[in-house]
Amino acid sequence: MTIKFGSAGNPASFYEQGYKSSWQMPAFLAEMGLSAYEYQCSRGNRISQESAEKIAKQAILHNISLSVHAPYYINLASKDSDSIIKSKNYLLGSLQVAKWLGATKVVFHAGGVAKIPRQEGLNNALRALAAILEEASKQSLDNIILCPETMGKKNQLGTLDEVIELCLLDKKRIKPALDFGHLHALAGGTLNCKDDFACIIEQLENKLGSQIVQNFHAHFSPIEFTKAGEKKHWNLSYPEFGPEFAHLAEVIVEKDLTPTIICESADRQAEDARTFADIYQKFLEIKRRKEIID
Repeated sequence: MTIKFGSAGNPASFYEQGYKSSWQMPAFLAEMGLSAYEYQCSRGNRISQESAEKIAKQAILHNISLSVHAPYYINLASKDSDSIIKSKNYLLGSLQVAKWLGATKVVFHAGGVAKIPRQEGLNNALRALAAILEEASKQSLDNIILCPETMGKKNQLGTLDEVIELCLLDKKRIKPALDFGHLHALAGGTLNCKDDFACIIEQLENKLGSQIVQNFHAHFSPIEFTKAGEKKHWNLSYPEFGPEFAHLAEVIVEKDLTPTIICESADRQAEDARTFADIYQKFLEIKRRKEIID
């Protein structure tokens, strides 16, 4: 398996160049030298089977790996039973979309904990997730990995420890989506060097194992934050916002990891993903030259 870089949804340049439909994205990304696409169901599972299968065919043709981002309004942490039922159905719906697309992963937000204790919210999410796994098996959707995302706001369920706890429910069918911008924002801007990123990877490896770390799924983009955490996603045109991808790239190269890096930069997610890929290649070439010298 090789490292993959790609776009979360369709960048502004996609439409500026005259493209109109998401089935054209695989060719667009391949032309840029990218190899991954996270289809956005963030505002609802609205795509038809026919449209999804059209994207799937293009993804195969252009060797683009697919994942899905489930609706933002999922809240498995809720203590309201109706909300939990709706959230389960939204997530199962995203799994169905993933099946149509031939996608391997569905990324989701676990929910909010502004009005309840965090542990209560985590327990609610664990119960709901267990029920979703059971129902997914009944619907033949159990070959698609669920990826709880690390979140950037303090009133959201999704610290690194909480995401790991969700993954421990079933390490084969639940794997983390590491959003490094969110982690940076949540801790007040603490990802500032290679060791800061290495600590996250090591914690993941210690708790979930080397196999999950080897091919981890990640989001990356510059993020503005406040005391409450994440405020806004930016792009590489705004260098005042971190974190810097070079620090993560150095860790990936040193450890020979092969993750999927999905860029969520505002409006320039494909362009910034290409820049991330170039940064990674520079560190890879440095490593290869050192190995030849040694």
